[in-house]
Amino acid sequence: MKKITTFTALVTAFRPDESVDFGAIAAQARRQLAAGNDLFICGTNGDFSSLTFAERMKVVETCAAVKGEARLIANAGFPSTYETILLAKEYQRLGVEAVAAITPYFISCTQEGLYRHYAGIADAISVPLYIYEIPARTGNSIEVATVARLAKHGNVKGIKDSSGKTERLDGLAQVCAENPGFELYNGTDSLILYGLRKGAAGCVSGLANVAPEWVRAIAKAFESGDQDAADAAQKKLNGLRERLYAFGYPPAMVKRALYLMDPSVGNNRLPALVPDKTIDEGLAALLDDLGLKRADARL
Repeated sequence: MKKITTFTALVTAFRPDESVDFGAIAAQARRQLAAGNDLFICGTNGDFSSLTFAERMKVVETCAAVKGEARLIANAGFPSTYETILLAKEYQRLGVEAVAAITPYFISCTQEGLYRHYAGIADAISVPLYIYEIPARTGNSIEVATVARLAKHGNVKGIKDSSGKTERLDGLAQVCAENPGFELYNGTDSLILYGLRKGAAGCVSGLANVAPEWVRAIAKAFESGDQDAADAAQKKLNGLRERLYAFGYPPAMVKRALYLMDPSVGNNRLPALVPDKTIDEGLAALLDDLGLKRADARL
């Protein structure tokens, strides 16, 4: 069986003054690589919407320098096609394997507009392009039929789908079956195994920042054909997800839990998360209960 790729939606590390800590980002990248995960950067868990154009370039350059033979995909998405292409070309120059582009946000898009957006980006770069669907954050959703149109474009390689909808995964799996070489990556942690059983090439996981080996365990069990172990590994990750996200905005909770494990990652840039003692105490108790090591057990 082909190796299942588990991408980590890598966090962006910030210092107390909210400047980017590129050294800490490199350390987090190496941690993920050691666990067997590849790198998806400048995504939702990477605080991309709070980074400047230049900062996003530097994050990509930092990860490219440490990735070795690992895979590296970076989100270049902006609301406009024009700026997305500008950043995608810079990513290409810096050595990414492929570019992802989140569906435009703030602007209300038609399906024809989304088709032209992605086709235009794919035409402008030589590395492959991945569609990045996360309607809960962008307010736009690219329909399966539009994805099917784009799958026939020679440089649109696949889709990272974070819709959390099994019916979409079913439809996208059919698109992949009808378009050999077009890949599906599931971006909802609770549906990693569901996606793999539908033929997904892998996943992009935010929770891998907190528990990298747990995410990799799902893929390894699936690769080996041990379905009971795969079910158990998915159930374990789902328990973390349900309890962690109960505290608030999911990417901020991932970042804060990781902060309690390794303070070098810093906080999110405001206003994504205002540190709260009650939440920190709850997160600390959760990490202790699940056996995830904290940097400071005094909380």
